[in-house]
Amino acid sequence: MKLLKEKGIFNLTMKQLLRQIVFVILLFSLTSIEAQNNKTDFKGFFEFTNTNWAPANSDRWTGISGVLNRVDFHWYVNKQITFYSGIRTNFNYGSLMADFYPVYKENLLLDNGYADLTFALADKPSYLLYTNIDRINLKWNYKTLELTVGRQRINWGTNLIWNPNDIFNTYNYFNFDYIERPGSDAVHLQYYTGTLSSVQIAAKLDHENKVTAAAMYKFNYKNYDIQLLGGVMDENMVLGGGWAGQIEGAGFTGEISYFNNLKNRYSDDQWIASIAANYTFSNQLFLNSSIIYNSLGKTRNVGQQDFFRMNNLSPKTLTLSRINWFWELSYPLTPLIKADLSAIVNPYDGSVFFGPSLDFNLTQNLELYTMAQVFTGRTGTEYGGIGQLYYLRLKWSF
Repeated sequence: MKLLKEKGIFNLTMKQLLRQIVFVILLFSLTSIEAQNNKTDFKGFFEFTNTNWAPANSDRWTGISGVLNRVDFHWYVNKQITFYSGIRTNFNYGSLMADFYPVYKENLLLDNGYADLTFALADKPSYLLYTNIDRINLKWNYKTLELTVGRQRINWGTNLIWNPNDIFNTYNYFNFDYIERPGSDAVHLQYYTGTLSSVQIAAKLDHENKVTAAAMYKFNYKNYDIQLLGGVMDENMVLGGGWAGQIEGAGFTGEISYFNNLKNRYSDDQWIASIAANYTFSNQLFLNSSIIYNSLGKTRNVGQQDFFRMNNLSPKTLTLSRINWFWELSYPLTPLIKADLSAIVNPYDGSVFFGPSLDFNLTQNLELYTMAQVFTGRTGTEYGGIGQLYYLRLKWSF
């Protein structure tokens, strides 16, 4: 057994076994509901996307298109047990795939979970068809206890943009089309100690066999939801806290996390903090602003973000800079059309990101969304040297 572990064969076999177990569970759940009268919920969407990239300092545009299907299935086995699976099937094609082959393909197929549940069905340099199971779990409820086992989304953040407390599933703001966000192979236990208080314990294992495990205590104090957490993230001890409340009708949230490398005592400790405020006026104009602080962030020659590798973010890598500032304006032009403008500013290197968008509700189930991601700044700055991306999405939900 020791020899197998040293050669990695044991781990590989375990992951293959987990894949087989997942498919057996899916098959069993889908066949069992036909023979029983348990309540089920089945929903999802189809969408067509088109993205064109105009790189900085280049006259040659490149692009990628895609057809995506998502299916979310809930099976309410009884009053205490719920089974949930979420499956994404995506067909991407275009010159961008070929221009960055195989890096772009590898990024799409990267599964950060312990069990690799992302499968390439067909691929060539210019296209890729793949399926990803990003949710498959069982939830058990008993009085004030809630236990979830399997691939799931564990959200410990309070802010809308940057989440230093979100150590299990770090949110990438630029990956705006993945609304559901990736899941973790985890165990999550929640005990409600009161109407507005709870204790949570969670642990996950990732594709590199690294463990993230932590406990959180949430409570309410003077109409503020407060949270305190502690644990380990990969090879770091983490301590943190956050809050969510209001000041004169404006939402006011914040998070702070402290990281200490347990493997390398010579590495610098790191603090990540973010504060945000938002307000909705009587005419439905929405304002949102946030600032993030990284104690190890650079104040000059920040360096460019690698957007092809940003599916593997952590709270420690939300920004390369010491400080970033975010703001957003959103306004419904009509009941069916919403305009939005967002920006992120790096005050040290002068680089800026702009994100204007329009959202059209064509029918009850059909949506058209257009957006631009405009990166400005000198080459080598955080948002410079990238260019502009123009995005279109047509989405039908069922």
